[in-house]
Amino acid sequence: AIGTGLTATPEDAQATHAGIRQLIAKRASPRVAQAMRIQYGGSANAQNAHALSVMPDIDGFLVGGASLKPEFADIVSAISAAK
Repeated sequence: AIGTGLTATPEDAQATHAGIRQLIAKRASPRVAQAMRIQYGGSANAQNAHALSVMPDIDGFLVGGASLKPEFADIVSAISAAK
């Protein structure tokens, strides 16, 4: 959850993102759902960024405090390698 320092497992985050995408497909359209970027808002860091990035419905991150640390470059590298 945002601000707790706790991170969902990649599988839990994927399930949540997939559910959001399915809801958008149902309420709007499948085309809109596929075009929509859904970002993970939990605690992203250099250790979990790659595992989260390879999930098909996680399109990016809202990086908080880690964006102020040198490890931010490692987060960007992990995401780039996964996508």
